[in-house]
Amino acid sequence: MTATQELHQRGQSLWLDNITRRMLDTGQIQHYIEAYSITGLTSNPSIFDQAIETGYYDDAIRAAATRGRTDEDLFFELAIQDLRRAADLFLAIHERTDGVDGWVSLEVSPLLAYDTDATIRAAKALHARAGRPNLLIKIPGTKEGLPAITECIASGVPVNVTLLFSADHYRAAARAYRDGVQRRVEADRDPAVGSVASVFMSRWDVAVADQVPEQLKDQLALAVGLDTYRAYRRFLDSDAMQRLENAGARPQRLLWASTRTKDPAASDTLYVHGLAAPFTVNTMPDATLEAFHDHGEVGDPMPADGGACDEMLSRFADAGVDVRALADKLQRDGAQAFVTSWKDLLGRISAQRAALTT
Repeated sequence: MTATQELHQRGQSLWLDNITRRMLDTGQIQHYIEAYSITGLTSNPSIFDQAIETGYYDDAIRAAATRGRTDEDLFFELAIQDLRRAADLFLAIHERTDGVDGWVSLEVSPLLAYDTDATIRAAKALHARAGRPNLLIKIPGTKEGLPAITECIASGVPVNVTLLFSADHYRAAARAYRDGVQRRVEADRDPAVGSVASVFMSRWDVAVADQVPEQLKDQLALAVGLDTYRAYRRFLDSDAMQRLENAGARPQRLLWASTRTKDPAASDTLYVHGLAAPFTVNTMPDATLEAFHDHGEVGDPMPADGGACDEMLSRFADAGVDVRALADKLQRDGAQAFVTSWKDLLGRISAQRAALTT
């Protein structure tokens, strides 16, 4: 049994953090489903930017670049075409698991991260446009994004809450999801609306790499992960969530994102074997997936009580790391990085569109 198969059998879903039209055309994603136990997929603007740069989308851009269509609308046309195909590949998994797994994700414009009403409108429109039951709309867990999450869940739009970095961020996202489900229960509507809460990992260790002693390097993300997993298990066991489940609601699942190891001196599967836990998701890029499939070790599952996370976080505090302040900074920086990637993506589409239609 491969490491990916073993992790899947232990109850963690493995998702691919990548999608390109070439991967769809060559059957690579189907191969990952069959041989690597992949049961879902995430995407972001950087992924599409790199894919479009290869020129593989030139024919599609030429065909879709009608007069009057904006570069943003053209991007969403291309992305939705790909994600519909991907969603269809995972549909059997989605149906077999009764909607627990088999999801793909599409992100609203990062320019809307601090605009609640515009995020709501965009999320609803994109979900309707995609027309797939197993497509999650990614909404950032910013202060302005949280009420948008509640509204979208209440409206029946499945949501991937992105840009979370800490247990506090997770709890806020979980409450936003819970409130949306509660509104559906009160309105006598089906409360089973899919959602994941995506907590970013590797950026923690990058942020403090030059600030902490050698013995603490590459340990902050896993400590934050343990703290977040403890909050997750407590939220699942809370009276409020149990009442909603009794009414037919589905728990929002915790998802580990940004799981590519950035430190060349650390294990290339650090954020996979270190974050193994049932009823969670780990989404990873191709290289990390291939590495874990090749030589990964599953190890022990994360302790529900957080294990030694408090002691470890205390050591970082002693080293001068304000974890709460850093979490908020990482969220702000992440939102800005997404905006930069988004502008790069639209600029690339604009340039290639002009060249192809001249």
